[in-house]
Amino acid sequence: MKRNLMLLMLGWAMASSAQTTISVNVENPMKSARTDQPVVISLSDYGQVRSALVTCNGQEIPCQLDDINLDEQFDELCFLSDLNAKEKKTYSVTLYKEGEPRSYPARVYTEMVIRNDKVKEKNKHDNFVESLTARGDCANSYNLLHHHGVDFESELNGIRIYFDNRQTLDLYGKFKKRLELQATQFYTTADQKKQGYGDDVLWVGNTFGLGAFRGWDGQKPTMIDPVKSRTQRIISYGPLRTIVEVIDQGWLADSQQPKLNMTLRYTQYAGHRDTDVDVLFNRDASSYRFSTGIINVKESTEFSDKKGLRACWGTDYPSTDTINWKPETVGLAVLVPQKNIESEEPVNKDNYAYVVKLDGKSMAYKVVYCSANEEFGFHSAQEWFDWLKAWRKEVEQPVIVKF
Repeated sequence: MKRNLMLLMLGWAMASSAQTTISVNVENPMKSARTDQPVVISLSDYGQVRSALVTCNGQEIPCQLDDINLDEQFDELCFLSDLNAKEKKTYSVTLYKEGEPRSYPARVYTEMVIRNDKVKEKNKHDNFVESLTARGDCANSYNLLHHHGVDFESELNGIRIYFDNRQTLDLYGKFKKRLELQATQFYTTADQKKQGYGDDVLWVGNTFGLGAFRGWDGQKPTMIDPVKSRTQRIISYGPLRTIVEVIDQGWLADSQQPKLNMTLRYTQYAGHRDTDVDVLFNRDASSYRFSTGIINVKESTEFSDKKGLRACWGTDYPSTDTINWKPETVGLAVLVPQKNIESEEPVNKDNYAYVVKLDGKSMAYKVVYCSANEEFGFHSAQEWFDWLKAWRKEVEQPVIVKF
C-alpha cells in the first residue's frame, strides 16, 4: 500500500515537473477592435520546452514555437490575439518538456528553391533548401535561387528578397486574400491568372524597392558590397509567422572604418500586410551611416509625416517587357523610428530616402505595401495614406502583455 502511494506521488511529481502553466494577460489600449495582434513570450526562463498549448476561456488558440538561434532549443512562443476596443483577455499557456509542437493550419508561407533543370514549369521547381551562402566574389548569386531569393507571404502580401548586393524587396500583388506563393513561385502562369492568382507588381532595378537597407557614402545609397560572404536562410516556416534572415559577413560599409557583420531579420505575421525588419550588427555601429526608403514609382504621389513615415502611390510596368505586362499600381511605405533618422532626403528619380543611424548594434523598422489589384485593399492614394496614418497609431500602441 505504501509502495503504491509512493509511486502515485512520484507520478504526480513527474507530471508536475514535465509542464509549466502561466497566465498571460493581454490588453488592447485602443478604442478600436484589433485582430491578429502578436504576443511573443521568451522561453529563456522555462528550460527545455518541446511543445505548448494556449487556451482562452477553454478554447484552444493556435501557437508557434521558434528556435531563433538554431541551437535545437525553442527560444520563443508566439500566438495572435483578437481584441475588441479596450478589451482584456487572459490566456493560459502550458509549456511541456516532452512531445512535439502542435500542428495548425498555415497562415503564412516561405521557401527557398534552387532551380531544377529537369522541371520545365516555372512554378513547380522542387530543390528546396533553407540556407544558402555565396562567397563575396560569386559571379552571379542572383540566379542561384529559382525566384532570385527567399520569398515569404501572409494572406495579404508576398515578398522576395534578391540574393545579390542589392538585397531588394520585390513585391507580389494579390487579388484575393490567401496564400499563393507555393502555387505560383512568383511565376504565375496564364491559367493561374485566369483563376485570380496575383503576380509580380513592381520593377525595382537598383532602387530601394520596398525598404531595402543599404549603406550611405555621404551623398547616395551604396550597395551591400564588398562582402566576404552573403547568406539567406529560413528561421521559421510558420504557421503564424515566418522569419527569414539575410546575413552579410565582412561588409566594408565604410572604407574608413572596420568591416561589419550584419544580419537583416524579416518577420512576417499572419493577417498582416506589414513586415518587421530587424537590423543586427556584430558590434557597435553608431559611427556608421546607412540608408533605407522606397522606390520613386513612376509619377508617384508622395506622403511624409516628417516623423519617419514615408510613402508613395504610383503606377509603372513591373518589367522592362511592356508588351506582355500591364502597368501596376502600388502603394508603398516605410516606417523608421525618429531616433534612427539622420535626415529625410529630397526625392530623386530613384528613391524617397532616409539616412539612418544606430545607437549601438541594432535598430528596427517596418515596411508595408498594397496593390491596387486587391479586392480587399485600397484603390487610391488618399485611401492608402489614410490607412497608413491609422496603422502608425496601432504600431505605436501595441497590445499590453503582462504575466
